[in-house]
Amino acid sequence: MWQRLPNLISMLRIALVIPVVVCLSNHRYTDALILFFVAGMSDGLDGFLARRFHWQSRLGAMLDPIGDKLLMVGTYLMLGWSALLPWWLVGTVIARDIIIVSGAGVYYLLTKNLEMAPSLISKMNTVVQILLVVLVLYTVSSLPGAAHFPSFALQLLMYTVLLTTIWSGLNYVNEWGRRAMELHQGKRT
Repeated sequence: MWQRLPNLISMLRIALVIPVVVCLSNHRYTDALILFFVAGMSDGLDGFLARRFHWQSRLGAMLDPIGDKLLMVGTYLMLGWSALLPWWLVGTVIARDIIIVSGAGVYYLLTKNLEMAPSLISKMNTVVQILLVVLVLYTVSSLPGAAHFPSFALQLLMYTVLLTTIWSGLNYVNEWGRRAMELHQGKRT
């Protein structure tokens, strides 16, 4: 029974996407921040439990990235819609995710095998994307000190997200391209 705990936590994160989006659409930023934080912590917890106790499963390997993508895409779309993030950044983040998911899907269709291991730059990108969401929500929340957060720090973080998003996306394209070439060359020999 305990082996299913990471999957249940991933499902909880997926279930939290709708309340986060609803809070953002209703400008309830403090509530959105709290829910986003809980969802973010659940991502770390399910991964830790799965690795620590060897509770990994094929379902968990699918649920975890699906939960991450839904949470990030939904949050970035709503922050763009609310003019809290610029559309050029929202578009870049979403385009990267579409490219990654499409590439993985095509690769799976060709090979019937899909083992994804996020690269270091991808992990860095995820961290700065999450940090940006947390800080943007904090600055517009009703929490103490929120109004005094320096705007230049948010600008710097936005450009860091842009850079790591592009770098990570190119890294994935390179990796999937390399794998496809190896697959193609293997079929010719």
